[in-house]
Amino acid sequence: MNQYPLWRYVLLITLIVFAVIYALPNLYGEDPSVQISPKESTTLDATLIGQLETALKQQQIPYLSMKQSPGFVTVRFSDTEAQLKAQDIIQATLGNKYSVALNLASRTPKWLLAIGARPMKLGLDLRGGIHFLLDVDTDALVQLQESGDIHTMGVDLRNAQIRYQSITQPDKTHVTIEFRNLQDRDQAQILLQKNFPNYLFITNNLALSATFSPSALTQIQQNAIEQITTILRTRINELGVAEPVVQQQGVNHISVDLPGIQDMARAKDIIGKVATIRLQLQDVEHNAETAAQTGVIPAGTKLYFYQGQPILLKNQVILHGTSIINAVSTIGDDGRPTVQVRVSGSEASAFNQITAANVGRSIAAVYIETQTTKKLENGKVVTTHIPVEKVINLAIINSALGNNFQITGLESMAYAKELALLLRSGAYPVPVDFIQERVVGPSLGKENIHMGVLSTEIGSLLVIAFMVVYYRFFGLIADLALILNILFIIAILSLLGATLTLPGIAGIVLTVGIAVDANVLVNERIREELRNAMSPQASIHAGYGRAFATIVDANVTTLIVAMVLFAVGSGLVQGFAVTLTIGILCSMVTAIFFTRAVVNLIYGRRKIKQLPIGITVKST
Repeated sequence: MNQYPLWRYVLLITLIVFAVIYALPNLYGEDPSVQISPKESTTLDATLIGQLETALKQQQIPYLSMKQSPGFVTVRFSDTEAQLKAQDIIQATLGNKYSVALNLASRTPKWLLAIGARPMKLGLDLRGGIHFLLDVDTDALVQLQESGDIHTMGVDLRNAQIRYQSITQPDKTHVTIEFRNLQDRDQAQILLQKNFPNYLFITNNLALSATFSPSALTQIQQNAIEQITTILRTRINELGVAEPVVQQQGVNHISVDLPGIQDMARAKDIIGKVATIRLQLQDVEHNAETAAQTGVIPAGTKLYFYQGQPILLKNQVILHGTSIINAVSTIGDDGRPTVQVRVSGSEASAFNQITAANVGRSIAAVYIETQTTKKLENGKVVTTHIPVEKVINLAIINSALGNNFQITGLESMAYAKELALLLRSGAYPVPVDFIQERVVGPSLGKENIHMGVLSTEIGSLLVIAFMVVYYRFFGLIADLALILNILFIIAILSLLGATLTLPGIAGIVLTVGIAVDANVLVNERIREELRNAMSPQASIHAGYGRAFATIVDANVTTLIVAMVLFAVGSGLVQGFAVTLTIGILCSMVTAIFFTRAVVNLIYGRRKIKQLPIGITVKST
């Protein structure tokens, strides 16, 4: 009656071994470290370690170890204070050729790392760092795009010889076109519906009203969020953050977490810094190779390098990045990757005239961004900002370009997507405001970890003591299941790479109660059957069998609530929901199958008269 087949025990043992292995890295801890990696074509040479050792010794900054790995060098420190000082010194020593990032280097043995066993990531409330919540004014992008389309609509109507009185934008979401007669209005509606499929057109007497369709509006807003997220990730790299978290929160908010960073002013300066794109014509009258070799640059031009080759660009800027409001990668009519660029209406006319006069010539997209440089002067770190220009694309003008144009001649779809992102990331497409700022110090993070672990330990010990006192040996089995449940949660969080936050610890504590609750239901059911004069074996069978449906129902309802919290909640609430969900699923395995397996193993093949479950009822 109360026997499990061998394969179930093998499965449970396998799961336990799995949990122990993947939870083990969390016992080794981490060291504050600085990770140095080369940028672009820079390589790690043999002299780098010597430079680092000399710089740190001169500044009397102690470090635990310095190790070179393929692609980067890791310097470990005993505390975060030394880590933060060393980052500035190393950056000033090496310059902008290397990326110097704050990190936490795990002490986990190599054999565990080889099988993907890593410690859990800690959130800002546990590790310390800076949190920003940015508000994105997506309505401004809609209004800007409509302003550009107003110009194009007017051009299309004039080219089709359809007369109209005026085109206005009465509010942020509508475009209104006035006509003299119904015939012109109807002809315009047919033309504009074809040329502007993203708009919904509604007639009103002699007026034609246009507004973005809901799907187009959603796409525009989502594109704005993606553009800004890309810009943010690029800029955050300058802060030297190893594991930044930049993610959309709600419809028009972006959450930015910078673990290990404490300088709020510097972080805001980097995130709010302006970068841009500009388009310039290539100078073909002079030889770029000669200019690169001699260093003599012809007047009115500037020397750049593109794909390793020198090129000369005219100083005249034919289009500024602020005029580009969108860029999308796609497949052109020839089946090759292209990038479609949209220019704001106010700049389209001048851009059209310049490109019409330069058909057949090459046009370059130059990306300009201000980089932060640190130097050691008289033993002090001096920070300066230097604008860096880089040619990201060179293409031929095939025809006069207006409000929309294509960049062709791209080598692959992956490159086209990258170029479109770079064109969009020249500057924020819409205003971005800081609506929430929070700094969590490293000491507070350590205190949160201590208090969170302490609360889990106290809660677990109280529950363990109660179960042993009240249910005796069956309570001890339930306690083993409880410990195993916590082990499973830690292992799964570590394996998934999930971020543990303070609310996440609260979710684990809550799971302790949920896991024990299932065993309480089973044990009370077994007690009830014993009181009804059933045999111990029959009581065990009935207790687990009849309590199973109740346990599943209770856990499923809690699971639904956890999923709702994850769907509608923010980062911290989602952390609570994740740990609660994992805990519920693990508790169903440990509280039902594990305890039943142990009970069956001990009592399944025995003829017993009573059970050590906190009551004394002899079977007849």
